[in-house]
Amino acid sequence: MGSSMADKLRYAKEAKEGESLPKEQDLVITNEEPVQEGTDVSIAEEKDVKPKDADKERPKPVPKKNRRGSKQLMAELEAAKTMAEGNKDKYTRLLAEFDNMRTRNEKENAKMFDIGAKDTLEKLLPVVDNLERALESVPDDQKNPFEEGVEKIYKQLMDVLAGIGVKPMEAVGKEFDPTYHNAVVHVEDESAGENIVVEEMQKGYMYKDQVLRFSMVKVAN
Repeated sequence: MGSSMADKLRYAKEAKEGESLPKEQDLVITNEEPVQEGTDVSIAEEKDVKPKDADKERPKPVPKKNRRGSKQLMAELEAAKTMAEGNKDKYTRLLAEFDNMRTRNEKENAKMFDIGAKDTLEKLLPVVDNLERALESVPDDQKNPFEEGVEKIYKQLMDVLAGIGVKPMEAVGKEFDPTYHNAVVHVEDESAGENIVVEEMQKGYMYKDQVLRFSMVKVAN
């Protein structure tokens, strides 16, 4: 009986000592930032460990071959910086190429628009010529309200054409220039200078910086 009581006391003492041992805990550390003093961690699981199993259950250290020293970390950091600079250069070049392509496309589109507009405007010029002939055939003192209305329509049409870049050439009195003039008649005129346009037989027009129609002129020799 005495031996049984001694055994019970010994067992009670061992159980009490076992409860006083700290529990092994599995910790889950957030990967967002390196663990430093004061870093918050979350406990995923609590595990009771008996004293005799404490050494076996203790977390194993990372093998030396798997550890990354400060030199390796610095080398990896430099490699990452080099890669980032390369990606930045590629992005800058691609952005410049995109801007150049957009500029080229805008110029090509504007050129195609001008070609189409020029073709249409050339077909309108004979209408302008006819309106001018009709207005010139009637003296100013004999114009009636109808003819005055036609003159207003003509002026409105010329304002619209000027607004989109169509302007008549002023050839009379200027030196003959084959870039803008088409000489159809040559005359001897001592009062005019050599190679000077003395009469415009058909008015020429410019569309922006392009010749829409050459001026048909009479040139003095």
